[in-house]
Amino acid sequence: MPRANRHYLPGHAWHITHRCHKQEFLLKFAKDRRRWLHWLFEAKKRYGLCVLNYIVTSNHIHLLVMDTYKGCISNSMQLIAGRTAQEYNQRKQRKGAFWEDRYYATAIDTNEYLGKCITYIDLNMVRTGVIDHPSQWKESGYNEIQHPSVRYNIINRKVLMNLLNIKNNDLLVQHHHQWCETELLNNDNKRNSHWSSAIAVGSRNFVDTVKHELGHKTVKKHSQHQGELYFIQEQCLSYKPVF
Repeated sequence: MPRANRHYLPGHAWHITHRCHKQEFLLKFAKDRRRWLHWLFEAKKRYGLCVLNYIVTSNHIHLLVMDTYKGCISNSMQLIAGRTAQEYNQRKQRKGAFWEDRYYATAIDTNEYLGKCITYIDLNMVRTGVIDHPSQWKESGYNEIQHPSVRYNIINRKVLMNLLNIKNNDLLVQHHHQWCETELLNNDNKRNSHWSSAIAVGSRNFVDTVKHELGHKTVKKHSQHQGELYFIQEQCLSYKPVF
């Protein structure tokens, strides 16, 4: 299988998706999903990974992060994926790959575009029909944003509020709740593959900026849009998007 494309561009928020090998449900048990979260927390401590949102499903993960320095995301993903797989294989006396070869990363614009991506991640398990509301899935950032704990928080709320242009924590909770409730009320939680298959998603200016930063790498890529939402899509996608 062709390797998933990744592009390093500093200073952007990235929506990362990584699926289990052959789409197997290797994360179907909560204890395994919690181990992935444990290593996500460790990546935050060791490498300063700036996490904005996340969800661990039964066969893939979504992770929204802010790039802070070169190597932070790649080192973090190597730690999280490697240790999760190692522990699982040892416990199950299993051999072989746990993850698909590489994760996929999509650059995400700030403000309302980042909010839409956060909501898209939150509603992942609702789209599959497993749950009716994002609060029902424990291994996700929805409950952490809505009800932060005193200790062991993974999400960097300060950076998240800054990128969303939200002034305080109460407004963050209020807006975040409203985004999800509006989508659920309008039954507008359908899968939009560009959030997990495009190279960049956001305003036209943002997409043009990313294309310029990529330079010659954009030769086989073209811009599309749905209303005011623009994205750069691969002409021949080698990595099958996940929900």
